[in-house]
Amino acid sequence: MNAVRIWAVASNVFRESVRDRILYLIALFAVLLLVGARLLPDLSAGAEYKIVLDLGLGAMHLFGLVVAIFLGTNLLSKEIDKRTIFVLLSKPLGRGEFILGKHLGLAAVIALLVAAMALCFFGVVWIERVPVAELGIPLVLSVVFAYIELLLLVAAALFFGSFASAVMASIFTLCLYLVGHFTQDLLKLGRLAGSTSIEQATQILYLVLPDLERLNLRNGAVFGQIPPTTELVQAGAYGLLYTGILLALAIAVFSRREF
Repeated sequence: MNAVRIWAVASNVFRESVRDRILYLIALFAVLLLVGARLLPDLSAGAEYKIVLDLGLGAMHLFGLVVAIFLGTNLLSKEIDKRTIFVLLSKPLGRGEFILGKHLGLAAVIALLVAAMALCFFGVVWIERVPVAELGIPLVLSVVFAYIELLLLVAAALFFGSFASAVMASIFTLCLYLVGHFTQDLLKLGRLAGSTSIEQATQILYLVLPDLERLNLRNGAVFGQIPPTTELVQAGAYGLLYTGILLALAIAVFSRREF
């Protein structure tokens, strides 16, 4: 692995993403949040502060999710469709370096997007005078762990994109995201089934599929709740480890693919 070549691929992904005006989502997010902050209090019967926070964190996560899935699944298919993959692979660029560079570049784009949206979010919170003096750390932590989840989804998008079309990879990644937020319920369902075989099957599925609810701190953040430090460290390590596993699988599959 050559850090210079990985950085070159990452820089190219970052420039192309910015050139594609993906950062216009920041302006759309800010407008949505401002309009929502003005309209929702009239509908919330006294719970306007919580709704503003829920709206901001939810919209931030949704916008990041769209970028992670649809840009992530197009990173490889775009190179293949344009036939530029042949030029890239003819150079002294390993396929593993290519995958890692793509992930690093999109991770930088999403980091910029999330940071900008977080600034807009806290700006609107300040403008609307939402009392968040005791919620600062929980809200920031929820944004950080949402970013870790997006890193995992980018890795998943690259993995599925390494052997499937952009459309199918998007569907697979979206399904993984949806299932990943219900794996804990699946595990509980297996325990309640009263069957050893079903319980073992759900345990295996839980081990294989990601538990994305471990990275979801949004619900607790609006109430100022912070999980124990040990739990936070374990959740962060889990998200990064699962991201690494998906990247390793993406590299393994892509390295064996013939063009």
